[in-house]
Amino acid sequence: MSSPSRRSSSPESNTSGGGGGGYAADERKRKRMLSNRESARRSRARKQQRLEELIAEAARLQADNARVEAQIGAYAGELSKVDGENAVLRARHGELAGRLQALGGVLEILQVAGAPVDIPEIPDDPLLRPWQPPFAAQPIVATAMADAFQF
Repeated sequence: MSSPSRRSSSPESNTSGGGGGGYAADERKRKRMLSNRESARRSRARKQQRLEELIAEAARLQADNARVEAQIGAYAGELSKVDGENAVLRARHGELAGRLQALGGVLEILQVAGAPVDIPEIPDDPLLRPWQPPFAAQPIVATAMADAFQF
């Protein structure tokens, strides 16, 4: 621990004791106080800088979050549109499948009855073969897909 002369900063301790030891202790104390003040000032400056960095990062993250939310909204709208189109196509498929089945039944009845059934040749239309694309398969470029999902 420290000696009693170092703890006391009163003027009496400087004059008593018979020497100049009080002045040196006061000088050390003054230097220590200045050093502590400077250290505290640097600490406050670092703390302020860190606070400003965190505020800037929070603003950047909020902007990123808003941009991502906007993209999600756009994708949700697009998904809703595609879902609607898909529902229409499914309904149309069901309707056409029913009509085809009914026509198949009519053809069977006509054939069983012995009526001449002249079925024309179906033209080679790529729309009648949806499982076979009318064009050559093209590779999907990975960078195009990566750009679509960048946030």
